[in-house]
Amino acid sequence: MKLIGSSTSPYVRRIRILLDEERYDFVNLDIYGADRDEIRRTNPALKIPVLESDGQEIYDSRIISRYISAKQGRDPLTWDQQNQLTLIDGANDSAVIMLLAKRSGLDVDTPGVLVFDLQRERIMTTMRTLSAQVEDGQFEHWNYPAMCLYCLVDWLEFRDLVHFAGIESLLAFRDSRKTKPWVAETDPRQS
Repeated sequence: MKLIGSSTSPYVRRIRILLDEERYDFVNLDIYGADRDEIRRTNPALKIPVLESDGQEIYDSRIISRYISAKQGRDPLTWDQQNQLTLIDGANDSAVIMLLAKRSGLDVDTPGVLVFDLQRERIMTTMRTLSAQVEDGQFEHWNYPAMCLYCLVDWLEFRDLVHFAGIESLLAFRDSRKTKPWVAETDPRQS
């Protein structure tokens, strides 16, 4: 098995944590620089992660997680867990847009720019919902949705994209899981 991605990507990190003790090769790419051609060759959607396994290329973290979970004999996700992933991925996608806009020199903090206003609203509405779910005990088990939430919260703080006032339970959730398997080894701050 080979996982292609970036050590700073929350989407890649969640797969690395899910893989746990599985043997695989990790190809760490500079996705916005020198390794852009590799991404073009590997995934026509120009996204990471990509998993190569048994002659099959699998393109999206959500699909990769289904593949790995099936190989590991894990139970399929419930509809509620699928909805949690939709929330997590939505916030993550919007945060990536904000980060890329900042890196492109755009002012993302000035109100009144529709695309940025919508991303901020989506992120914070979703984060408040996820915070309430954490407080309700919905992420107590260390399963794939919890891994994804961990990676999102940690990445948002790492990139300084969200102020956690009012949603501190997300930071408490993250802090209480720092010792879980493969969390420290995949920390994007080590890149």
